[in-house]
Amino acid sequence: MPDNPDTRATATPIQPATGDEASSGEAMGNLRLGFGSWPAKWILAAALAGSLICRANAAGTLILTQFASAPFPHPQRAAGHQHNNDFFSAAEHYQDSTVALFVPPEFHPDSNVDFVVHFHGWNNNVTNVLAKYQLLDQFTAGGRNAILIVPQGPRDADDSFGGKLEDPGGFARFMDEAMRTLRQRGVIGEAQIGKIILSGHSGGYEVISAIVACGGLTDHVTEIWLFDALYAHAERFALWFDHHPGRFIDLYTEHGGTKDETENLMTALRENHVAFYAGNEATATDEDLEQNRLVFLFSELPHDQTPHGHRTFEKFLKTSVLPAVKIIYKSGDTP
Repeated sequence: MPDNPDTRATATPIQPATGDEASSGEAMGNLRLGFGSWPAKWILAAALAGSLICRANAAGTLILTQFASAPFPHPQRAAGHQHNNDFFSAAEHYQDSTVALFVPPEFHPDSNVDFVVHFHGWNNNVTNVLAKYQLLDQFTAGGRNAILIVPQGPRDADDSFGGKLEDPGGFARFMDEAMRTLRQRGVIGEAQIGKIILSGHSGGYEVISAIVACGGLTDHVTEIWLFDALYAHAERFALWFDHHPGRFIDLYTEHGGTKDETENLMTALRENHVAFYAGNEATATDEDLEQNRLVFLFSELPHDQTPHGHRTFEKFLKTSVLPAVKIIYKSGDTP
């Protein structure tokens, strides 16, 4: 891997889909944005091209590149990984250092830059995550002045290991590289890292728990969102929200494998007289999410639909501590 992956990037302008292409977006797997659309085929083309910037004008900016500090490759997966009867080779599943960075259309750089960093679960990859869970659409609709980052974890593998982001200080190095990339692309100036929200679906819990334990930027983490992902390490999450004022949201399902761990955590909180909100994800109001720091939401959605089935990722973002985007009017515009 080159020492400076930024030197390999080329910029490619892409126009939002219009006409027949836009009208057939559902069949093509388009990502619907309020200001345009992101066809999944464009994201796939960018991923296959290696380091490439995709711009969609009013639809925002998607950067797909490679980071030296990305989760993989990592020495602990140099020989691959065995899970039950399945073997996942290093060459196929642990060499992809892709990182997606999405800048929403109304983003305005400030002295501090806020982020949502989302981690996928088993048997997935960045391209599929962006398209399947409608993350770009939901992030734009959430209306927060922040940047979304989605790093590639174990690629299409039965594995929750977070690679270099589980190493001490690994997350700090990762975010430093993200800041350098954004500065070199002209997205931000000399801004510093502000608030960070860690979001994870399914197996994404593992790397998040390691980040708050030893990632190096724990004081910047203001929220944690788990989408049917609390399989283990409840003690790490409890230590974080016991020592930090941020919001913790645990969404769980009946059959996703997280119900027992969630109920055990809620029982422990009750026994220690710690207040929390427990409700149904489909009926919880914005006020419920905004006014409670510890939130446990039961969802009737299937495990794989929890991030997008009810636009839940967007709802969590809208009710977060992150500031709303500022609409900047140009001369001659009518407010």
